Amino acid sequence: MAAATISLTRRVSLWAPVLMYMALIFFVSSQPSAPLPQAVSDKFAHLLAYSVLGVLSVRAAGGGLPCQVTVPIALTALAITSGYGALDEWRQGFVPGRSQEIADWYADTAGAVISVGVCWAWGMMRALGRRSP
Repeated sequence: MAAATISLTRRVSLWAPVLMYMALIFFVSSQPSAPLPQAVSDKFAHLLAYSVLGVLSVRAAGGGLPCQVTVPIALTALAITSGYGALDEWRQGFVPGRSQEIADWYADTAGAVISVGVCWAWGMMRALGRRSP
Protein backbone atom coordinates (compact mmCIF):
# COMPACT_ATOMS: atom_id res chain seq x y z
CA MET A 1 0.00 0.00 0.00
CA ALA A 2 1.56 3.29 -1.06
CA ALA A 3 2.11 5.78 1.73
CA ALA A 4 0.41 8.57 -0.23
CA THR A 5 -2.83 6.59 -0.48
CA ILE A 6 -3.18 5.85 3.23
CA SER A 7 -5.60 8.13 5.06
CA LEU A 8 -4.61 9.94 8.22
CA THR A 9 -7.04 7.82 10.23
CA ARG A 10 -5.46 4.63 8.89
CA ARG A 11 -1.95 5.90 9.63
CA VAL A 12 -2.95 6.69 13.20
CA SER A 13 -4.53 3.26 13.60
CA LEU A 14 -1.30 1.65 12.35
CA TRP A 15 1.27 3.74 14.23
CA ALA A 16 -0.57 4.52 17.51
CA PRO A 17 -0.06 0.97 18.86
CA VAL A 18 3.69 1.28 18.16
CA LEU A 19 3.89 4.54 20.10
CA MET A 20 1.68 3.28 22.93
CA TYR A 21 3.80 0.13 23.30
CA MET A 22 6.97 2.24 23.32
CA ALA A 23 5.40 4.30 26.12
CA LEU A 24 4.70 1.08 28.03
CA ILE A 25 8.33 -0.02 27.63
CA PHE A 26 9.44 3.45 28.76
CA PHE A 27 7.23 3.21 31.85
CA VAL A 28 8.43 -0.30 32.79
CA SER A 29 12.08 0.56 32.25
CA SER A 30 11.66 3.66 34.42
CA GLN A 31 10.96 1.48 37.45
CA PRO A 32 13.87 0.82 39.84
CA SER A 33 13.63 -2.90 39.04
CA ALA A 34 11.92 -4.88 36.33
CA PRO A 35 8.55 -6.26 37.48
CA LEU A 36 9.27 -9.83 36.36
CA PRO A 37 8.31 -13.17 37.87
CA GLN A 38 11.36 -14.82 39.41
CA ALA A 39 11.29 -17.65 36.84
CA VAL A 40 11.57 -15.23 33.87
CA SER A 41 15.07 -14.13 32.93
CA ASP A 42 15.79 -10.52 32.10
CA LYS A 43 17.12 -11.43 28.65
CA PHE A 44 14.03 -13.48 27.79
CA ALA A 45 11.82 -10.59 28.90
CA HIS A 46 13.75 -8.24 26.61
CA LEU A 47 13.47 -10.70 23.71
CA LEU A 48 9.73 -11.12 24.23
CA ALA A 49 8.99 -7.41 24.76
CA TYR A 50 10.90 -6.34 21.67
CA SER A 51 9.40 -9.16 19.61
CA VAL A 52 6.01 -7.55 20.25
CA LEU A 53 7.40 -4.14 19.27
CA GLY A 54 8.83 -5.73 16.13
CA VAL A 55 5.46 -7.17 15.12
CA LEU A 56 3.75 -3.84 15.76
CA SER A 57 6.42 -2.09 13.68
CA VAL A 58 6.01 -4.51 10.76
CA ARG A 59 2.25 -4.05 10.98
CA ALA A 60 2.61 -0.26 10.86
CA ALA A 61 5.24 -0.15 8.12
CA GLY A 62 3.47 -2.80 6.04
CA GLY A 63 -0.02 -1.34 6.25
CA GLY A 64 -1.46 -4.17 8.36
CA LEU A 65 -0.96 -7.86 8.99
CA PRO A 66 -0.39 -10.20 7.41
CA CYS A 67 1.57 -8.37 4.76
CA GLN A 68 4.27 -9.12 2.26
CA VAL A 69 7.38 -8.11 4.20
CA THR A 70 9.67 -6.41 1.71
CA VAL A 71 13.24 -5.33 2.43
CA PRO A 72 12.18 -1.71 3.15
CA ILE A 73 9.45 -2.88 5.55
CA ALA A 74 11.84 -5.26 7.31
CA LEU A 75 14.59 -2.63 7.61
CA THR A 76 12.11 -0.05 8.89
CA ALA A 77 10.79 -2.41 11.56
CA LEU A 78 14.29 -3.51 12.56
CA ALA A 79 15.54 0.08 12.76
CA ILE A 80 12.57 1.18 14.87
CA THR A 81 12.75 -1.78 17.23
CA SER A 82 16.50 -2.09 17.64
CA GLY A 83 16.94 1.68 17.70
CA TYR A 84 14.35 2.07 20.44
CA GLY A 85 16.03 -0.74 22.37
CA ALA A 86 19.39 1.06 22.17
CA LEU A 87 17.83 4.37 23.20
CA ASP A 88 16.00 2.77 26.12
CA GLU A 89 19.15 0.97 27.31
CA TRP A 90 21.05 4.26 27.23
CA ARG A 91 18.24 6.00 29.14
CA GLN A 92 18.22 3.30 31.82
CA GLY A 93 21.69 4.43 32.80
CA PHE A 94 20.02 7.49 34.31
CA VAL A 95 17.32 5.56 36.19
CA PRO A 96 18.20 4.80 39.84
CA GLY A 97 18.44 1.04 40.37
CA ARG A 98 18.78 0.32 36.63
CA SER A 99 21.84 -0.15 34.46
CA GLN A 100 22.86 -0.14 30.83
CA GLU A 101 23.66 -3.59 29.43
CA ILE A 102 24.71 -4.25 25.86
CA ALA A 103 23.42 -7.83 26.29
CA ASP A 104 19.94 -6.40 26.88
CA TRP A 105 20.16 -4.51 23.59
CA TYR A 106 21.32 -7.71 21.88
CA ALA A 107 18.21 -9.44 23.26
CA ASP A 108 16.05 -6.52 22.06
CA THR A 109 17.54 -6.78 18.58
CA ALA A 110 17.18 -10.57 18.55
CA GLY A 111 13.50 -10.13 19.38
CA ALA A 112 13.18 -7.70 16.48
CA VAL A 113 14.87 -10.10 14.05
CA ILE A 114 12.72 -13.03 15.17
CA SER A 115 9.47 -11.09 14.91
CA VAL A 116 10.30 -9.66 11.49
CA GLY A 117 11.17 -13.18 10.34
CA VAL A 118 7.89 -14.56 11.66
CA CYS A 119 5.93 -11.78 9.95
CA TRP A 120 7.83 -12.42 6.71
CA ALA A 121 7.03 -16.15 6.90
CA TRP A 122 3.37 -15.41 7.70
CA GLY A 123 3.11 -13.12 4.68
CA MET A 124 4.80 -15.72 2.45
CA MET A 125 2.49 -18.52 3.63
CA ARG A 126 -0.53 -16.31 3.02
CA ALA A 127 0.68 -15.42 -0.48
CA LEU A 128 1.36 -19.09 -1.28
CA GLY A 129 -2.06 -20.04 0.07
CA ARG A 130 -3.74 -17.60 -2.30
CA ARG A 131 -1.94 -19.17 -5.28
CA SER A 132 -2.98 -22.72 -4.42
CA PRO A 133 -6.00 -24.05 -6.32
